[in-house]
Amino acid sequence: MEKAKQGDKVKVHYKGFLEDGTVFDSSFDQDPLEFTIGNGEIIPGFENAVIGMGVGETKVVEVAPEDGYGEYNEMAKLEVPRESLPEHINPEIGMMLQLTTPQNTQVLVRVTDMDDTNVVLDANHPLAGKNLKFEIQLVDLVAA
Repeated sequence: MEKAKQGDKVKVHYKGFLEDGTVFDSSFDQDPLEFTIGNGEIIPGFENAVIGMGVGETKVVEVAPEDGYGEYNEMAKLEVPRESLPEHINPEIGMMLQLTTPQNTQVLVRVTDMDDTNVVLDANHPLAGKNLKFEIQLVDLVAA
């Protein structure tokens, strides 16, 4: 049986969950995730887990933050005055906003805290710093 390797295009079903069992994402109720191993399209821990799998095989893997969405970085948080937000934005906890840096780069941030005068924006991925588990099933393999 052929095994998935670098450069292969694969289709997988997966379920991602946190250490406490909370499911944060799943493809089992939709089309499988399709990607090419080695192109950096997905987190390294997930991609590495698929290498060596055969079609029809299922496995559960643990992914540490450094092989997932990175360590949580306190420096990626920014407290801004409410009045600096555009008038049409009424911030709420969990809301995603897009900022433009002075270098004209777009950055996605999440509102994580606020009071009457300030809003805390967090550019960390919501899963940064978390140990993740994935149930992965290799559905299809297209050799490189």
